[in-house]
Amino acid sequence: MSLAVREVPLKNFFENPIFLSTVSSWFFAQIIKATIVLLASRKKAPKEILATLFWRTGGMPSSHAALVSSMAVSVAFREGVGSNLFAVSFWFALIVIRDSMGVRRSSGIQARVLNVLGRNMADKLDVEYHPVKEVNGHTPLQVAVGGLLGIFMAAAYANL
Repeated sequence: MSLAVREVPLKNFFENPIFLSTVSSWFFAQIIKATIVLLASRKKAPKEILATLFWRTGGMPSSHAALVSSMAVSVAFREGVGSNLFAVSFWFALIVIRDSMGVRRSSGIQARVLNVLGRNMADKLDVEYHPVKEVNGHTPLQVAVGGLLGIFMAAAYANL
């Protein structure tokens, strides 16, 4: 009997329009991103396409922006713009978008420059250099396209 009680809330969670629009926005952004990577380069290994689809950051469109904008707009449709939940989701979305476009992008640029300097010094001094991870942030256009994707997905789920 207790198993049946636990199944209902979990089922409701996975059928929740806020959850569905958010996951769909992320998934479609990643599919579009992987498609662009595939079309932009002729020789992409399946492993690299899968890594782009599920793991890599950066690129067009921003899945970060798609996910959080869909979440905030879905909450607005479902709970109203005057709700506490919308206020929290709105500010959370702004922080995530700002981070993906600002901090992560700056860190990625700095890491790229550091790796160039490190490789140059390693070559000149004949020492081994271990490059740092280059985190890819997003350009404003990538964020705008991701945000629009998220808004459209939220509106679609709200009107289904």
